[in-house]
Amino acid sequence: MADRDDASIVCQDRSTHELIEAALRNLWAVANDLSRIKPPASEAYRVTIFGSARAKPGEPLYEEVKWLARELASRGCDIVSGGGPGLMQAANEGCNLGDPEDRVRSIGIRVELPFEQQPNPFIEQLYTHQTFYTRLHQFVRLSSAFVVVGGGVGTLLEMSLVWQLLQVRHVQGVPLVLVGDMWKALVQWAREHMVRRPDHPLASSADCDIPICVSTVAEALHVLEPGIASFTSTRTAAP
Repeated sequence: MADRDDASIVCQDRSTHELIEAALRNLWAVANDLSRIKPPASEAYRVTIFGSARAKPGEPLYEEVKWLARELASRGCDIVSGGGPGLMQAANEGCNLGDPEDRVRSIGIRVELPFEQQPNPFIEQLYTHQTFYTRLHQFVRLSSAFVVVGGGVGTLLEMSLVWQLLQVRHVQGVPLVLVGDMWKALVQWAREHMVRRPDHPLASSADCDIPICVSTVAEALHVLEPGIASFTSTRTAAP
C-alpha cells in the first residue's frame, strides 16, 4: 500500500510539474508576442548612457559623463540611465543641468538587488524591474542611441546585449558608441580571437565594426549629433 501511495505522489508531482512547464511556455509566448509591439514614437531622441556605479562626484569620468548628458539634454535629448549611483547619477544629473526649461526627461531604469541600490536623486521618471532580462529589454525599447563609458560586469552585460541585437538585426539604426581605451581593447580582442583565428572565424569582421569606438565623450557627442539633427528635423516636419 505504501508503494502505491508513493507512486501516486510521484505521478501527481509529475503532473504538477508538466502543468507549470506548459504555463511557462504559454507565458513566454505571450511575452514574445507583446515584445513585437513597437512602443509609441518618442517626442525626444533618447540616449542611454551605461557606466559604473562606483564612480564618485568630482572624479574625472563622473564629470565627463555629466558634461555629455548636459550637452545632449541641451540639444533636446532624453537621458536614460540605470537609475543608480556613480556614472548613472552623473548622466541624470547632467540631464537636469542641460534642461532648465524641463523640456526633456531624465529617466532611470533600475533593478532590485540583494544589496539595495537606491535611485539617484536626479531621476524624473523611474522604472524598477525584478530581473535584468526585463530591464535590458526596456533599455532597448526606449533608446535611440547607446553610449557606453567605463564600467564593470554590469556595463559589459548591457553593452554585449545591445551589440548582439545589432548584429542579428533585432535592433537597427541605433548607434552603439564605446568611449575609452578599455572598450577599444575589447573590440580589438574580439577581432584577434573571434575573427582572425588561424583555423576558422567565430565572428565576421562586420560584427566588430558595429561598435563605434571613440576616445572621449566629446567624440561620442560628435558621433551622435547627425542622428539627433535628423530626428529633430523629422519631428519638426511632421504634421
